[in-house]
Amino acid sequence: MRRMRTGRSQSKRQAGGLHQVASQQMFNPYQPMAMLSEDEVEAIHQASLEVLRDTGIDFQSPRAVDILRQAGAQVDKDNRRVRFDPDWVMETIATTPSEFTLHGRTPERHMAIGGKAIAFSMVASAPNVSDLDRGRVTGNFADYCNLIRLGESLNACQVQAGYPVEPCDIDVNIRHLVAGEAAARLTTKPLKCYALGRQRVEDVIEIVRIARGIDSATMLQQPSLTTVVNANSPLIYDSTLLEGAITMAEHNQPVIYTPFTLAGAMAPITMAGALVQQNAECLAGLAFHQCVNPGAPAIYGSFTSNVDMKSGSPAFGTPEYTQATIASGQLARKYGIPLRASNPNASNAPDAQSAYESQMSLWGCILGQVNLVMHGLGWIEGGLCTSYEKVILDAEMIQMLQAFLRPMEVNQDSLATSTIAEVGPGSHFFTSGHTMARYENAFYTPLLSDWRNFENWRDSGSMDATQRANRIWKQMLADYEEPQLEAAISEELDAFVQQRIQAGGTAPG
Repeated sequence: MRRMRTGRSQSKRQAGGLHQVASQQMFNPYQPMAMLSEDEVEAIHQASLEVLRDTGIDFQSPRAVDILRQAGAQVDKDNRRVRFDPDWVMETIATTPSEFTLHGRTPERHMAIGGKAIAFSMVASAPNVSDLDRGRVTGNFADYCNLIRLGESLNACQVQAGYPVEPCDIDVNIRHLVAGEAAARLTTKPLKCYALGRQRVEDVIEIVRIARGIDSATMLQQPSLTTVVNANSPLIYDSTLLEGAITMAEHNQPVIYTPFTLAGAMAPITMAGALVQQNAECLAGLAFHQCVNPGAPAIYGSFTSNVDMKSGSPAFGTPEYTQATIASGQLARKYGIPLRASNPNASNAPDAQSAYESQMSLWGCILGQVNLVMHGLGWIEGGLCTSYEKVILDAEMIQMLQAFLRPMEVNQDSLATSTIAEVGPGSHFFTSGHTMARYENAFYTPLLSDWRNFENWRDSGSMDATQRANRIWKQMLADYEEPQLEAAISEELDAFVQQRIQAGGTAPG
């Protein structure tokens, strides 16, 4: 695994004058926060095992139920409800790797997942898209491609996370083929597929394999795309998603098992109760994954938040969400399994609310030592919309966190006692030799933030952060250059996708 550089020459000016923190693997050097005591973590763990043993989980795929039965889980007479012996659960999940590498199209795009590594992904699966010029419009293929381009261009994004907006103008039977090929051409970063049955997953695995220029045996050894399987909380795993999960596990690709536990709606209203249910559902998914293919990589997914009890609407970026994320980190580390959380907010616009709720979410990820931050850039409206401007706002916040994660340099030179003596009382350090030798790379240089005084800001147009973000994403798209595939790979990719399209793609359901 490549280690994050700790020097100060991290920011660099990109095409068009934009500053970005250098593209790199990130690591969190700090100790994770302990939201819960060891006794409290153990209490949630034991309560989760009690739920799995006594209540059980409904698995709606007959094939998944057979896999679990053959592995030793107890199946009720209805052939859906599965109950789990606590010792069996712990023995089964023990084969889950604590760390693995997620492979991109090129070696510099490979990302470590697990341990102290952290990676941020683009937003995924929003049905709508917005910007300051057009307002909110239905997701479409043109915006899908532009958002993939932005994800490729932004160093704050290390992983592409499926459809940054749903390309609703592409027929659903072939959407995964058209969108998958476009992503394989437009980005070099690791991709995601949707676990909507066996055929769709197999198609996208093949698209990624071709784009990487590797054979099937290598693909089996090198995890190269992720998928999310959400529990249909409370206590159900859906048949279609399970079929996709089986296919991913068989191909040694990681599944992120993520219960959709919103306290007060799909989970108990107490955060402790919601975490018990999240943990039980997550452990059931992780155990199932290992039953399909022991040793296959998987990720513990945390998404526990709360709802507005007056309207029933989901609330994100709340103090409760942050608490649940940090507590989930303690649980995932107890099991030695990589952790996923997200950067959500519930604002309907890329405004101050979206920023302060995202800050709550992001700090939960940092303090909880999350390994993969999904929906890292662009999420607004509780996940119903992707905002171009919010992509840039999030990139700025992530860059600031990247700078925060760089260890402070403490040595004889940085302590600067001789410089303090040289300057002496009552002077300043602007022109000291110590400052002049370091000023270009001394501090974080913003992508978006405007640190000029009021008069200079006013005279240059008085743009607020969202207006500056609008200008930046447009400039980044204008500067974007497609990372070209080799001619033979491009031809093979096109031939595969066209053959599958002509065969009708995949029928609904």
